[in-house]
Amino acid sequence: MAQDGRDILEILKFELNFLLDGGYGRFPRSPWRAPAIFEDSPICPNFSDVSHPYPCESCLLAQFVPQEQRGDAVPCRFIPLTKDGQSLEDLYRTGNQVEIEEALAGWLRAQIERIERERGISGREGVA
Repeated sequence: MAQDGRDILEILKFELNFLLDGGYGRFPRSPWRAPAIFEDSPICPNFSDVSHPYPCESCLLAQFVPQEQRGDAVPCRFIPLTKDGQSLEDLYRTGNQVEIEEALAGWLRAQIERIERERGISGREGVA
């Protein structure tokens, strides 16, 4: 498994800022499709590369995927984002873009707060 040398805290902060800055708005190259959360983000190791050269297990988000879904084609869709355990896969079927982005923002903020607490970091510098 390839190792991603980036810091998970910085990745989560980047993703939150990407989300809040409208990063998941419609894409000019493919305006007909809704954006895929995580997959269409610069944090994805395969971002903008249709050949998908990196295995998903090399992604830092893989640690948040339940063990039983880690072998799926797009495992990040199974990260539980809500207190009820709803994943992107669930929200794609039952929610709309606003609900999905709200769930993602809440999950990102909770993970950032948890990691900062574990690391003894006070405040949330650089996070909207």
